[in-house]
Formats: sequence, C-alpha cells, structure tokens
Amino acid sequence: MERTFTAERAAHARAVSGAAGRQIGRPIAHPADKIEYARLLKVHGDSLGQIAAKTGIPKASLHRYLAPAPAMTQG
Repeated sequence: MERTFTAERAAHARAVSGAAGRQIGRPIAHPADKIEYARLLKVHGDSLGQIAAKTGIPKASLHRYLAPAPAMTQG
C-alpha cells in the first residue's frame, strides 16, 4: 500500500513541477552543441585527449558520443 502512495506522491510532484515550467528528471550532462563541436574536432583529426581538453567532456563520454552508429539490419 505504501508503494502506491509513494508512486502517487511522485506523480503529483512531477505534474506540479512540469506545470511550473521546471525540468523534470536528470539534468543534461553535456549540451548538444558541445557534442557537435566534439564531432567536428574529431573529423578534423584531433585526438580524444585534445577534444576532452577543449570541450570539457570526459574521454569516456566522448567514446560513447563519437562511436560510429551501429549498422541497421534489414530483416
């Protein structure tokens, strides 16, 4: 029963926050414009270390953002 009440309180809090114009959920770690800048630097041949120094995005995150997109399979 307490789980139901907790879920209801959380849903109400999200609705109130959304109505007040506040962001709901986890904040964005790295803005899209920084990621695009990192992609541009990668195309120009910069290393991940150089890109991390220029953008402030950790190298581990750059590996995820700059990884080639997986190939779509037809089937």
